[in-house]
Amino acid sequence: MAVPMRQAARMGAYLLKQRLAGNERYPLIVELEPLFQCNLACEGCGKIQHPEHELRRRMPVAQAVGAIEECGAPMVSIAGGEPLIHPEIDEIVRQLVKRKKFVYLCTNGLLLERKLDRFTPSPYFAWAVHIDGLRERHDESVARDGVFDKAVAAIKAAKAKGFRVTTNTTFFTHDSPETVRSVLDFLNDELEVDQMMISPAYAYEKAPDQEHFLGVRQTRELFRAAFADGRRKRWRLNHSPLFLDFLEGKADYECTPWGIPSYSLFGWQRPCYLMGDGYTATYKELLETTDWDSYGRGNDPRCENCMAHCGYEPTAVLASTRSVRQSLRALVQS
Repeated sequence: MAVPMRQAARMGAYLLKQRLAGNERYPLIVELEPLFQCNLACEGCGKIQHPEHELRRRMPVAQAVGAIEECGAPMVSIAGGEPLIHPEIDEIVRQLVKRKKFVYLCTNGLLLERKLDRFTPSPYFAWAVHIDGLRERHDESVARDGVFDKAVAAIKAAKAKGFRVTTNTTFFTHDSPETVRSVLDFLNDELEVDQMMISPAYAYEKAPDQEHFLGVRQTRELFRAAFADGRRKRWRLNHSPLFLDFLEGKADYECTPWGIPSYSLFGWQRPCYLMGDGYTATYKELLETTDWDSYGRGNDPRCENCMAHCGYEPTAVLASTRSVRQSLRALVQS
């Protein structure tokens, strides 16, 4: 089962409520960044390029929880940086779970086993461990040997303790259909993680590696070939079927940047998690003062090669709700 029924039912009710209220823009999930500091220097990420004084900052628990309550999103993805560095990350999770938010805590896994006892298994909580390929590929991506083995051990330890464990895998130009299938087979069949998320890499402006980000054509070719043998239906992918169609080039959508807004130490990030065109103090201000029509392919050159989850998964989810056939398809495949 890709998406737990409790989560699917909550999201369905939330979407219906928004439609009945006549709301055009609302969040599906928030990318919450309570810090920027990390214990790795991954080649495709520019988050640790912030000045040292910013890397030392930690978001207070009340601020983190208040932001989620303010926007009303039913789901939260806690990222960073490495969230497990935050001394109160367990309290942030507890407070969000207490409010019955579905929380995914993103981590590279290095600190997971050490911090595991500070968390409690819950249907509202899941670990999201980054696995960007098998051993050699993953360790190359994070620029440190041994990280893959530590992440795999952490996944096994978390599952043994009764936690839901998901993974997040980013693909670059040096990936192939074979490497996509090999890592997803490993996660699905050998590690038996509960869900898997996938995404083509987006060209972070400050990322050390600027040569291996996928373009639209390359993304479609990669996933069309990787999914060609039908394994897509067997893998426990945490995505709507229409988003997977989008990755293959079977469907095309406009970006919905307001669907997965980002909140960090700087405030609400305009327009999305991947681009920083300023910040607002409140979610209401983000919605009302951002020129949303100026973003997306054909509008902003920075968006031309983006097919990332944070922009297009919301579009695919909303498209599913407008069709009985696609709604049933999403339900069957969840």
